Amino acid sequence: MANKIIVTLAHQHGLDGAKKRVRERLEKLQRDYMGKIAHSEISWSGDVADIRLKALGYAISAQIFIMEESLRIEAQLPWLLMALSSKAQALITQNAQEALRIGHTPPKP
Repeated sequence: MANKIIVTLAHQHGLDGAKKRVRERLEKLQRDYMGKIAHSEISWSGDVADIRLKALGYAISAQIFIMEESLRIEAQLPWLLMALSSKAQALITQNAQEALRIGHTPPKP
């Protein structure tokens, strides 16, 4: 059984603008944590990002639904990590807000 975390954030970037920002943020996170995560995979189906990663022997999955005026992020944690769900939710929210921040320019690799 998994513990689901749901974060919904409003934005004013439109569908394409939000998708571009989310894509850039996911790519940055993948680069930044490459050495700390055993496996990470991001696939897109239209306006939905499907994320799968393995770290410390745990499999975690998430979906990001990009809509015209909001993002909905659903992450599933293994039951053993349920105690960390509030910290995980805060981290997800922080990264989503950073990706959507007006004037945000991602650093060049």
